[in-house]
Amino acid sequence: MDIETFRQRAHEVVDWMADYLESVGDRPVTPDVEPDDIREALPEAPPEEGEPFEAWFEDFRETIVPGMTHWNHPDWFAYFPANNSPESILAEMLMATLGAQCMSWETSPAATELEQVVMAWLRQMLDLPEDFTGVIQDTASTSTLVALLTARDKATDWKWAEEGRVDGSAPLTVYASEEAHSSIDKGVKLAGYGLGHLRHISTDDTYAMRPDRLREAIEADRADGYAPTCVVAHVGTTSSTAVDPLPEIGRICEEHDLWLHVDAAYAGSAAILPEKRHILDGIEYADSFVFNPHKWLLTNFDCSAYYVRDVEALLKTCRSGAPYLETPHDDEAVNFRNWGIQLGRRFRALKLWFVLRSRGVEGLRELLRDHLSMAHRFRDWVGAHPDFELMAPAPFGLVCFRYHPDEPDLDEARLDEINERLLADLNATRQLHLTQTRLDGAYTLRMSIGQWQTGLEDVERAWELIREHAPDVS
Repeated sequence: MDIETFRQRAHEVVDWMADYLESVGDRPVTPDVEPDDIREALPEAPPEEGEPFEAWFEDFRETIVPGMTHWNHPDWFAYFPANNSPESILAEMLMATLGAQCMSWETSPAATELEQVVMAWLRQMLDLPEDFTGVIQDTASTSTLVALLTARDKATDWKWAEEGRVDGSAPLTVYASEEAHSSIDKGVKLAGYGLGHLRHISTDDTYAMRPDRLREAIEADRADGYAPTCVVAHVGTTSSTAVDPLPEIGRICEEHDLWLHVDAAYAGSAAILPEKRHILDGIEYADSFVFNPHKWLLTNFDCSAYYVRDVEALLKTCRSGAPYLETPHDDEAVNFRNWGIQLGRRFRALKLWFVLRSRGVEGLRELLRDHLSMAHRFRDWVGAHPDFELMAPAPFGLVCFRYHPDEPDLDEARLDEINERLLADLNATRQLHLTQTRLDGAYTLRMSIGQWQTGLEDVERAWELIREHAPDVS
């Protein structure tokens, strides 16, 4: 494709993109496909000769798009939001055009320095400690793994990273609540601690970690010859958005010299609201912190904001070198290839910069307040209905609930079955999409409100559908 043809086709593609954003709400939220349907609709072998744009763009429109789940549909209420926005999409297009490899300052000076600027902006927006320094990772899972690796190496004076585990050294232990994200288990395994050395701490009636149980677990491990190393606290757990008590946890970590990592992947964005900043009270005790602008700040996936207090500790764990990577500015400039697991890096800062420049802090606050208002309305509707019950507090955009009709002899097993059927029936309409979890063992529906095109009318329609389908499953 020559440049002039590219120019023409790019206009056609952008027109399709704009039409898609404008009309995504008219599509089914999820596709009507079965496993292998898309694969079997495509040729088994690549074409020997190049095909015209019209042919492969038509296949995209007629085969690929109908097989996609539309995460930015106004009626997407599943998982957590994975937002984009027109300005972020424009940045993605420019990133692809530049084709930059942003592993070091030398390879992309502007990309490196823009990342430093936007991470400082985010730090100010969330009122994080001034000695926190930020870097963009791909996901919170990666950020947490980096934190676990750094905590591990610091606890062993980096002997592990440089020499391997020393025979006879005390086994390291990690602590997180029983509501911790699955990435914590995975990170503990990948970082070499071993799942047997991860302690899941019990939670209170709001599903937040109990500091007294954390202290007991640390002291018991120390008495048994283990080396307590890292605590992972959550601001907004995945199942229910519970907030672990950071001040109490932080003081325990300070007392026992443990690394404290705070995972606020979803809910951290809410801290840009003055009335929600309290969720980060105690962050001054943290050694590292992560939240995802790609969830609730209109920035295309992937963009995870990771902050660390001790940059040298991070570099000792992640720095690697080779003659072919050396540049004349290595001693005076930041090379983000040494700040995480990846060597190669995308120009992620550009899309975040576009969003912040376009919306401004107040524009983003207005968006979050709208989402919180809609979620709280839905929470109140559920709480007021005699046949539904709230399953957890709803401090953010997630409401956990279940259908609980007033029927005699309705035990927990039957309630689970009823709600599982309700979720299946609702999602089968393809008019909305919800997901589930278990809280205290009970099957629970999750209504997550946070897509940028979702309005109150979408939430009202979802509530109407839920009430309409509920009696049919009991």
